[in-house]
Order: sequence, then structure tokens, then C-alpha cells
Amino acid sequence: MTRTLLTGNGAAAWGVRLAGVDYVPAFPITPQTEIIETISLWIDAGEMDCRMVTLESEHSMLTAAGAAAAAGVRVFTATSSQGLLYAMEMLYTVAGWRAPFVLVNVSRGLSAPITLEPDHNDILAARDSGFLQIHAATCQEVLDSVIMAYRLAEDRRVRLPVIVNLDGFYLSFTREPVTLPEAAAVKRFVGPFNPENLRFRASQPVSQAVAVLGGSPYSYFRYEMHLAALNGLRVFDEISDEFARDFGRRYDAVEAYRADDAEFVFVMIGSFATKAVDAVDRLRDAGRRLGLVRPRLLRPFPEARLRELLLGKKGAAVIDQNISMGKGGVLFAELASALYGQKDAPTLTSFIGGLGGRDISLEEFYEMAAVTRQAAQTGQAPPPRLLYTEDELREMRKLQAVAQAERHRLGGNTA
Repeated sequence: MTRTLLTGNGAAAWGVRLAGVDYVPAFPITPQTEIIETISLWIDAGEMDCRMVTLESEHSMLTAAGAAAAAGVRVFTATSSQGLLYAMEMLYTVAGWRAPFVLVNVSRGLSAPITLEPDHNDILAARDSGFLQIHAATCQEVLDSVIMAYRLAEDRRVRLPVIVNLDGFYLSFTREPVTLPEAAAVKRFVGPFNPENLRFRASQPVSQAVAVLGGSPYSYFRYEMHLAALNGLRVFDEISDEFARDFGRRYDAVEAYRADDAEFVFVMIGSFATKAVDAVDRLRDAGRRLGLVRPRLLRPFPEARLRELLLGKKGAAVIDQNISMGKGGVLFAELASALYGQKDAPTLTSFIGGLGGRDISLEEFYEMAAVTRQAAQTGQAPPPRLLYTEDELREMRKLQAVAQAERHRLGGNTA
């Protein structure tokens, strides 16, 4: 094993290289382009036996990825933000093909307005597509998740594509110490790609739900995908056990940090959860029994494990780096549905933070903990709250005043 400094993008590329990928259809988009640039340099240098093809769009890229996986080769591709949305039609299509491959999404906020920094609206828009989702918080976790994702996608009980998600800029371009496992050990762990249910013979036709007539067969195939996704919970646990045995690092479907004896917990996904770890440690030092619960596997949704960790707690502050317009935080809504009707369920409070890469300060974690404690004491959860300071609001009002004055000067409509 080798210890080195890698960006999140570099860690993703190393995961692809170690997994023995055969084919990479690609299209550049910030902030994921470094991944395919790194892979292309290795291919040109003869260090990676792989074929890369640059397509004209993310839509074509996903089509090529699904077709190649269906043809029996191990496939990788990557995108971000608007690129993921551009490929959305094909996300549903290739998942319906039951084409097992790995897609890395480097999360970035969606326009409009435009931003290059991260939040999770892009990846959560894909949660119903049939792709399974693994969310990484560190560069080491990015590398290891890519390796594990191939085992998950290719398992005969699953046979669905997998997205590994990492936050743009905060993780994609942050260098952290990463342990590179030995290539031979990864090769044994991942194993060869066996396209057992993708063989096409005239004498033995295989139905993959590509062409379906009528609602009855359509319903059958869609529900088969749902059951396969649910199988991913057990399969992921098995893979996690084997990965821990082979490489000494364990990745459960839900990470729990100092949560066993906690009265209150933060619940969130992605790299900003490392900020919550710091806040938990500081609040513990101050005598507060806080913990962190971080779903690593978001599809399939690890409902039973989340219940185990949360039932009996007094309160949980759910922090969403997304907003479903007209509803609120996606993670909050999913967690509330998982806990609905459960005895000893915690009081849930909802916070929207980190949109467009906005930082979440330690002080805001302290405030969220205080609000959640108050809600548990009164039994009255406040409405969802946007994390936003008075100073930020004043600056926004100044910008609005400047814009209005400029419209006046130009004789425009000031309504």
C-alpha cells in the first residue's frame, strides 16, 4: 500500500484505474474534468489498458456507457451538475437496461442563478432513476467507494448502475492523505466482470425490459428493479465486511459518530459532515451529548439502520444541502417518512444550508443544536430554516438597492 496526497477527483481516477475499467465514455464539465484528464494521461502513457472516447454530450456519454456495459465490458464515466441533468433521460433508460457500471457525480449547484460550487440538488434529482447512490465525505472514501461500487453494481442480485457522489471544490480539488491499496489486492476484490445476464443468443433470448407493451409487463419490470435495489442493502453490507477484512477500512451504509450515547444528533450527507464531526467534538467538550448520523448509502435508502440509530434520541437536526421547491429539504422528508409512527422517534428539525457552496459555520451548528434541544423540550418543531446570517441579508439588500438604482438611472422598470 502507498500513502499519497490526492484530490477527490484524483482519488476517483485511482479507483477507476485499480478497478480495471475497460471503457470510459467522457464529456468535460467543471468540476469533474480532472477525473477524465487524469485517466486520459494514464491511457496515453500506457499505464492503463483502457479505451476512452469523448462524446458530444452527456446524453450520448450515458448512452455509450450503458451500451458498452450491456455488451460485456467494465465501464466508468463521470459528470456534474447540468451535465447530470442533460443525461437524465438516459439515467432512467440505462438503469432499465440493467446495465451495471459506475458513474461519479461531482456535485455542483444547479442554475439559475449559476454557480460553480456545490450542493446536492443535482444528485438528488437522480434518486428515483434506478441508479444506486453512495455519498463520500473524504478523498479516501471516494477511492474506496468507487472500488466497492463495481462489486455492488455487478452483483447478480443487483445488476444496476451506481453513482458515487462527491462535493465539488470542497472535495474534488481538496488534497488529503489517501492510502492506495495494492493493485493485485483490488483485482482480487473486484474480480472479473461477468456479464452473465447480458448474453444475447438467438436460441436463449434474454428479456431486459428494453421494449415493453402494456402496463402489466411494464409494472413487472419496474418492480423487479425496485426489488434489485433493495437487495443492494444486504449486498452492500457483505461488500463492506469483505472490504474491511481485505483493506482495513470499514464503510457501513450509515456512519454513526459518537451517536451511541447521544441525546441529540446531526443528520447530513457529503463532505460538510466533516464539519459536523468537529462541531460534535466541541459540543462534547462543553458537556453536550451530541452525535452525527451520516447516510453513506442513499439509494437504496437504509431505513432500518437509520431507525436503529435514531429511535430513542430526543432530537435530530437534519441538515439538507438541497431544497425541493415548495416542499423543503429532501433528506428531512425521507427521514420523516422512515420514522413516521415509530415509538420513541426523535423530534426532527429541518435546516437548509450549504446551497451553492455556502459554508456552514461552527456557530451555526451550535445554533442548530440549541434549536433542536428547544424543539424537543416543547414538542413543537419550528418550520424549516434557511441558514443565513443577518450580515448576509444586509449585503443582499445592498446589492438589490444598487440594482434598483441602476434601473432608475437607465429609465427601466423599477417594479
